[in-house]
Amino acid sequence: MARRMNRYDEDDRNVAAGILAGVIGGLVGTWAMSEFQAMWSKQVSRDHDPDTASAGGRHDARDWQERVEGQNSNELAAHAVAEHTINRPLTREELEIAAPAMHYAFGAAMGALYGGLHETSRLVRGMGGSGWGTAVWAGADGIAMPLLGLSQPKSEYPLETHAQSYAAHVVFGVTTEVVRRGVRALLSRQ
Repeated sequence: MARRMNRYDEDDRNVAAGILAGVIGGLVGTWAMSEFQAMWSKQVSRDHDPDTASAGGRHDARDWQERVEGQNSNELAAHAVAEHTINRPLTREELEIAAPAMHYAFGAAMGALYGGLHETSRLVRGMGGSGWGTAVWAGADGIAMPLLGLSQPKSEYPLETHAQSYAAHVVFGVTTEVVRRGVRALLSRQ
């Protein structure tokens, strides 16, 4: 009997497969989020060049933050890691790799968490990709980034910036879910 790809089967629960599918989904979701951010930024600021705004270009998805704050949390996080590991700040050339790597690593980690929880939590299965994207936006962008000093408090941002950040995270979540579901279905057949 053929199973529908989106149907949850209690007998097929496999956290490791869910995590792997989530990592792949999170990586693709991060790419989709970055592309979405670049398109939005281009529309709201015709003179804004997403390939030169930050060291990571369009692949670190923080154009909206740079427009408002003049800084990029992926770059700040990469510098913080470098200070604690190699005892110096990164050069612009190093940031070209490190800033997007921070963003993709975080996206993969959030995808892994989502994929693992999707296997075990009815709440997470019920929230789906858009709910997961909203949760990541609220938790990471709204709470963790300001607490870690990687961004200003969200009360400092104009409405358009909130909308862009929120919409990009929904793109991340929905893409992560679509890819996770497809990969998970492939892994179930193995």
